[in-house]
Amino acid sequence: MDWTDLIDAAFDVAGNSSSDNRAAALRTVQANVAPDEKPVASTAGRHPDHFRKGVLVLTTHRLLFLKDGKPPVPVPLEAVTDATVTRTRINGEVLLVVALTGSHRFEDVVKAEIFAEQLRATARLAREASRKALAAPAPAGPAPASGADLLDQLERLAALRTAGALTDDEFTRAKQRLIG
Repeated sequence: MDWTDLIDAAFDVAGNSSSDNRAAALRTVQANVAPDEKPVASTAGRHPDHFRKGVLVLTTHRLLFLKDGKPPVPVPLEAVTDATVTRTRINGEVLLVVALTGSHRFEDVVKAEIFAEQLRATARLAREASRKALAAPAPAGPAPASGADLLDQLERLAALRTAGALTDDEFTRAKQRLIG
């Protein structure tokens, strides 16, 4: 699946046939794609702040909510700790994504259970990749420029450990590499 297929499928599910909206969403995603980021899945849903449905795009790195003319709402996958689905009479299937960056709620999500399973699996893979990158020997390079940079990196490690993305041994090794 490529980016165009992913966006087209999501807009079809959302019932939005506007080629301008599809082209704008595709441009938005492609402008911010990381070099090794690949599309995984998409569906339609509604952010609580919007009346009409938008598009939920799952990639190997993040979850994006795209809506006509609005800036995308990104959720980094390595920060995702849980994704649950509930059903309500008013809001249909509700996808709640809990991440270290905050909680994100999407309402009236099409095939929410399937999408949540894909989201959980992809988030697990992203955390494992992040853990491997942190546990790998760091290339010899300059030390952090300041104490603030070192503190930021240590806080990130602590958050990953708290979320269960790093074991105690991996956390200790990564911390020792930073402090050096």
